[in-house]
Amino acid sequence: MPASKRAAQQLDTDLKLLQDLPRDDLVSRWEETFTAPCPKKISHAFLVRALSHRMQEDVLGGLDRATRRRLDKAAADLKAGRAIAPAAPTIKPGTRLLREWQGTVHEVIVLEKGVRYRDRTWPSLSAVAREITGTRWSGPRFFGIKEGA
Repeated sequence: MPASKRAAQQLDTDLKLLQDLPRDDLVSRWEETFTAPCPKKISHAFLVRALSHRMQEDVLGGLDRATRRRLDKAAADLKAGRAIAPAAPTIKPGTRLLREWQGTVHEVIVLEKGVRYRDRTWPSLSAVAREITGTRWSGPRFFGIKEGA
């Protein structure tokens, strides 16, 4: 059996056992795991969840680089007193977007690269919004997937 599979099976066993540990044992594990005193008013359930998360992180890996960067930026923004910017919405290929404009319903289908509108492939939603309205628009805003639509 590969080491990673054994580690995952052991993790599963350890996670099940963790739930039945008394609070004192969980507090000891907290202090070993986080090298910090355990806050006094944390519930048993929260201790189990926090320790379980760390155990899974150790065996299966932590956050990817992009997520860590986004969290670091959010922390820096909060520290500087700025609002945290929301994540850009991701739209999966095959998604249909509908927008009514001046009494006509316009349908766009999201592709791997670009979008499909009226049997033609366009490079972006903004290009389609410009075609529909005759003026420059933010495509995501025009189609209601970005705040301010």
